[in-house]
Amino acid sequence: MQEKFRSAVYEFDSIVTTTTKLLSFATALAIPIHATTQTAAKLGPAVPALAALLPATPLDKTRFSMLVPQLAAALPPRSRVALVGIESHICITQTALDLRDAGHVPYVLADAVSSCNRGEAVVALDRLRAEPGVVVTTSESWMYECLGDASHPAFKTLFGVVKGAMADTKRVLELLPPTPKM
Repeated sequence: MQEKFRSAVYEFDSIVTTTTKLLSFATALAIPIHATTQTAAKLGPAVPALAALLPATPLDKTRFSMLVPQLAAALPPRSRVALVGIESHICITQTALDLRDAGHVPYVLADAVSSCNRGEAVVALDRLRAEPGVVVTTSESWMYECLGDASHPAFKTLFGVVKGAMADTKRVLELLPPTPKM
């Protein structure tokens, strides 16, 4: 996510908070982290607080999808990929569909994505829920799914991350767009 969007994106700070939690978790579990920027020369650098947590400089791109050739080459076959960032209806949607079409399983973390207009995020998440092979879930659900069992050696690490972010997680989840009635 790029700093230039802070004043334009719905609940930008909440998305940064959730992404920070996820980066801490991924780093602790040695889950590969890949980040991109969208034409950084025009739209500026990544959010400094997030950039500081990244293992490498974000890959700059012009495509809306994050699945550019360099990233596609770095992903093992049938990867499960968690998506965070902006904008839900553009980059997140196109990345999720491209990942799925390339044989990966995209997890769109609803509490870690947003758009300039809240309504765009609502429509994008609704659409992605209906797309076969795309999983829309929450950051906490995804983290627990990564572990799979309380006996996992990293369970205490996850519990610490979850407990430390509990108030922020609750606040962010309360800001999520409503889910349509099934």
